[in-house]
Amino acid sequence: MKSFDVPVMYRSPLISAIKKRRKEEDRLKRDFSPTLLDFGPLRIYLARHFGFCYGVENAIDIAFRTIDENPGKRIFLLSEMIHNPQVNADLKGRGVQFLQDNKGQPIIDFETLTADDIVLIPAFGATLAIEAQLRNIGIQVERYDTTCPFVEKVWNRSEVIAKNGYTIIIHGKPSHEETRATFSHAAANAPSVVVKNMAQTIELAKYITGEKPAADFYTEFEGQYSPGFEVQQHLQRIGVVNQTTMLASDTQAIADYLKEVMVQHFGLQDNQVKERFADTRDTLCYATNDNQGAVTGMLQTPADLAIVVGGYNSSNTSHLVELCEEQLPTYYISSEAKILSQQTIQHYDFHNKQELVTHNFLPAQQPISILITSGASCPDAVVEDVIRRLLQFYPDARSIEEITAMFGGQ
Repeated sequence: MKSFDVPVMYRSPLISAIKKRRKEEDRLKRDFSPTLLDFGPLRIYLARHFGFCYGVENAIDIAFRTIDENPGKRIFLLSEMIHNPQVNADLKGRGVQFLQDNKGQPIIDFETLTADDIVLIPAFGATLAIEAQLRNIGIQVERYDTTCPFVEKVWNRSEVIAKNGYTIIIHGKPSHEETRATFSHAAANAPSVVVKNMAQTIELAKYITGEKPAADFYTEFEGQYSPGFEVQQHLQRIGVVNQTTMLASDTQAIADYLKEVMVQHFGLQDNQVKERFADTRDTLCYATNDNQGAVTGMLQTPADLAIVVGGYNSSNTSHLVELCEEQLPTYYISSEAKILSQQTIQHYDFHNKQELVTHNFLPAQQPISILITSGASCPDAVVEDVIRRLLQFYPDARSIEEITAMFGGQ
């Protein structure tokens, strides 16, 4: 797989050594058990896969290279490059300006742009309307497009099933940048509708079977269907794709459920299923699968608590938190600064979108075992900073440098 030039400030000697060792020992990625870092009084179990994925490294490489190669030029980002506060702050610090917020609301008027400006398309991609708007100004969209190849894979798959006459069901968060972009590309080729979760999928199925009157669809799914969507016509043949950062198991469950609804409603035999339901398993992102599978493997290890590191608006990170929460106390933090003391941690409740403060989060007994992972847009250096912060509370612990050396690092 292609390697990228990612700024050294995002790297961690410790984690680089660990990832290199694990890759050498498990090239086929069959072992999803965590890596034990035994500091003595503190035992850290790192997930097998975490941190920057291919798409994120690609976006960061393009963004920083663009800045270096274009001194004096105005450089804009359509919206956040990735959902990580440190990376976005670093880009702003280099003079990059953001055109929109995460919801697509304007920060800078497009009318102020000129053909001499550079606009970076973030890893989530852009809607066709925005791409057209930028091209009309004379901006070279393709030259500075950091859209993740795996997001584009979803778009390409949507186009293929659209040409075969299927309506596209998108599993995603309707307001998320990636879902908005995917919906735009899908809707250009076929009738499309977004479902947030299994609960909405079950309701959508009632329009397939006729259990609900078609007229109710337009209220229930307001803002989530393409123009001209005809319920009775466009739910006869369907295929499911996803926002790549959703829980893979949830997307698969939604696809399996809708497939069974089509089979039962239309009385299909095995050899007839493809007449009504498209096979779209190949749209699931490898990094999302690996990171979620690694958390599942990590959770097999008994521990006192879990810490998940990442941006608070990161969809893939929130799903890692969701998995951990099912089994043990879990703290979602954006950086080591959120660990206020040995007793107190400030962490994010993504369900209610608010920060909380928890006291006595670290058990008094020793050794203490902590599971740690991070989202696909979180730099490894931030994870190392979290480990260093925890080690401050255990003065007799082995050093980071000693553990790094054990894994062949320097």
